[in-house]
Formats: sequence, structure tokens, C-alpha cells
Amino acid sequence: MKFSLFIHMERVSAEDDEKRLYDEMIELCRIADEGGMHAIWTGEHHGMNFTIAPNPLLNLVDLARRTKNVRLGTGTVIAPFWHPIRLAGEAAMADIIMDGRLDLGIARGAYSFEYERLVPGLDAWNAGGRMRELIPAVKALWEGDYTHDGQYWQFPKTTSSPKPLQRPGPPVWVAARDPSSHDFAVANGCNVQVTPLHLGDEEVVSLMDRFNAACAAHPQVPRPKIMVLRHAYVADSEADARLGAEEINRFYCYFGAWFKNERPISQGLIQQLTDEEIAAHPFYSAEAMRKNQIIGEAPEVIERIKGYEALGYDEFSFWIDTGMSFERKKASLRRLIRDVMPAFA
Repeated sequence: MKFSLFIHMERVSAEDDEKRLYDEMIELCRIADEGGMHAIWTGEHHGMNFTIAPNPLLNLVDLARRTKNVRLGTGTVIAPFWHPIRLAGEAAMADIIMDGRLDLGIARGAYSFEYERLVPGLDAWNAGGRMRELIPAVKALWEGDYTHDGQYWQFPKTTSSPKPLQRPGPPVWVAARDPSSHDFAVANGCNVQVTPLHLGDEEVVSLMDRFNAACAAHPQVPRPKIMVLRHAYVADSEADARLGAEEINRFYCYFGAWFKNERPISQGLIQQLTDEEIAAHPFYSAEAMRKNQIIGEAPEVIERIKGYEALGYDEFSFWIDTGMSFERKKASLRRLIRDVMPAFA
């Protein structure tokens, strides 16, 4: 089992200074690198202060000069927002600048807030179709001259300029949930990223079942890697764990509000939720977070992640976006590195 850090600039108040948030993100990434974590992942989002990440390749190129050992991954770029030629070339250039440390995660996207602004009229079906068309095209552009005549893009003979340092290209990861996404990823030789979000370990098992079914359906393809992304908090006491659960519950209430796309948004900030609205959420609660997310003191965290390892997961990505203060995030990350990771050496 490898460990990685999944991170964004996280802003929920106009009082949060963006430069300070970026510096704090860099500091957490530095701790991850020096602590022996395998990778750092950051995603793509637009117009949303909740997770500030307009181009993950920019962040990763900067991190490449501030870290020494970690792999640096997009978790993820949003397929409908990229042209295949542009993504192939920009990812290849990033891979060169990053000395071959790039992993390229790709997803269809999830927020209708972004769809209606960047690709008006886009729905989840066509977003998935664009992802399925984009990935083979990017791989072909990395290989050499390639002509594309697809449903969403058409272009004459072109190649990626430049070519990536890693050959035939950086590892490609697909964010997968439904069985067809798992099947597409495995059939195309891509690794798989999954997240159970707010659900419990039964969803972690189900996601692995979907992945295993896809692998069984394509026995000619070498088994890809699979990473599970999950919120976690390594606490110093049970009282601290309960506080962590309350904080992560608040994060998910905001996540859900952004996903529903019904609440007023101004200056990239969603209208603040009241304590009453958070307490009345139909399926998010601090109790559910304490049970479902990986929250607890180190022995409990080790036991939970050992269960994921036994299921066959290759990587556990520690989703640190939680609405917590920088100091609380940092303390949890240090405890993960010091008290949890050695159990998996």
C-alpha cells in the first residue's frame, strides 16, 4: 500500500487570503514529500473558491521545484474542458519540466456549476463520452502522427509537441464509479481512481468489485493499479476524532451544496450554510462521518487502511480538504506519516 496526498487551496470565506492558502498548501506538500509519501494529487476546478485549482499542471510544475521524490498527479483534469492536442502537449511539457514525475488523472467532471459555464448544455452522458474519446487520442498523439475523426473532435494529422519524458507517456488514471467507467479504464490500460465520498466501507468493497469485474473481462490487459481516495483524520484522542468528524461533516455539507448548484454564489463563494442547515442535512452527519470516513487515533486508522490493502487497493490517497485549520491539517498529516505509514513499510 502506497500513500499519497490529495489537496487543493480551500477557501470558504472572503477573509481567507489566497496567497496564504497557497503557501499553506505548499507546506503540506513539502511535509508529504519529506515524510516519504508516494504522490501528491491536485484537481481542476473553475470559478469555485471551495477548491481553487484552475489548472493543476501549473501547481504540479511549481511543486516539482519544491519537492524531490513524490510523483505529481492531476486528480483530475476535466476531459470536456480540454482539446486532445492541447492536453497532450501541455501534459508532455509538464512531464519534461517535472523530470518525468507526472501522473495524468482524467475525469468527466461532476459539478453542473462548471459545465454550464465552460460547456453550456453539457450533461454527464456527453461529458463521459468526451472522456472516452479524449484518452485514446492523447495517447495516440504522444506516440506520433495521428489523425482524429471523432464525435466531439476532428483534426488532421498531428503529433504531441513536445513528447513526454516518460515513454510512451505518463501513467493515465481514470476517475471511475460506474461499471462502464471501470471497464473503459481497464480496456485502455489506464489505472483507476475511486472515491466512496460520504459512503461507508461497503462502497469501498463495491468499487473494488467493479474494478475486479473489469479486469476479469479483459484478461489480456496487465492488471492496472487502483487508488482509493478518502477523507481521513488521524486524531490524538477520541475527543479530537469527534471534532474532526464534525469538521469533515461541515465540508461535505458545502460539497453537497455546490453539487446541487441551487444556492446563491458571489465572488466564487457559496452563500454560507447555517448551523441549523448543517444539523438538518438528510444524510450527512458528524456521526456518519465518524463511522464512514477514516477518522480516529492511529491504531484505528491502521486497521481500516489494512482492510483496504487486503481488498487489493494499491494506493491510499489522504484527502486533506476538510474545512479544518491549517494547523489541524498539518498535525493530522504528521501523525499519519509518523504513526500510520510505518505499519505498511
